[in-house]
Amino acid sequence: MRLIIAIVLLGCYQIASAQEDAFLKEYLEKWQNGAQYTIELVESMPEDKFDFRPSPDVRSFREQVVHLMNNMVWLSSSYLSTLSFKGDLKHRDLNKEEILLLLKQASKFAETAVRKMETKDLDVIVDFYAGPMTKRQILMLMNDHMTHHRGQIIVYARMNDIKPPRYRGW
Repeated sequence: MRLIIAIVLLGCYQIASAQEDAFLKEYLEKWQNGAQYTIELVESMPEDKFDFRPSPDVRSFREQVVHLMNNMVWLSSSYLSTLSFKGDLKHRDLNKEEILLLLKQASKFAETAVRKMETKDLDVIVDFYAGPMTKRQILMLMNDHMTHHRGQIIVYARMNDIKPPRYRGW
């Protein structure tokens, strides 16, 4: 009887572990597609529109993208890994070419941090400024943050008669 219980528990553990492995795999696929979509959107905006802002009290297109990159790197290096980002995100007056290069580097940096994670890392609790969170929650936050700001810059592009790239949800 003990052997049967042990086999059942081992099977349950393997199923749960496989589901978590699937989570990381699916997250990476979603992250890569979202990052590529964001890159294509930034590519579609003419550089002379990078300082566009719909109203004085909001970030410009350029500022939105720089903020987005900073957040990717901050969450990845502060809460998901011990990796160090080599790019310079402190400079705010970046041209389009510099922004695109850094955006590609920042999204790849975040992807690398996730790739280095193991299933067991997902439940690790980190001391986040808004309170304790699991690394899984940080991953969800990072993706949500990119989606939020990409949505804003889509509106900025449309307000400038720029058709954004075709949406892809996954």
